[in-house]
Amino acid sequence: MNWYLDVFKKYAVFSGRARRKEFWMFYLFNVIAIFVLALIDSALGIYPALTGIYVLAMLLPYLGVTVRRLHDTGRSGWSILFGLIPLVGGIILIVFLAGEGEQHQNAHGPNPKLAPAY
Repeated sequence: MNWYLDVFKKYAVFSGRARRKEFWMFYLFNVIAIFVLALIDSALGIYPALTGIYVLAMLLPYLGVTVRRLHDTGRSGWSILFGLIPLVGGIILIVFLAGEGEQHQNAHGPNPKLAPAY
């Protein structure tokens, strides 16, 4: 849960780097929250009211952590636009996001694995 909350501390920060674990844990908690909200929406008969509000609220944190994750792999944040390519864009983006980050300091900052945990 801390990985999910850490992303909110950097709500709209698009600079720096994010570890793989930070990105994927945030993604996992979002998928779980969307699933639960969709069930609640369906039970109340108001689908997609709550789910839609949640997705809109999570848009900026998701974009921020995705850009920081791409920075960790040594890519520009603009690489997120690969996701717009039909059929293969999403696959390319997943490969970029799942790859290991650069072990040394790059143009976007120091290795987040070596940063002290608070």
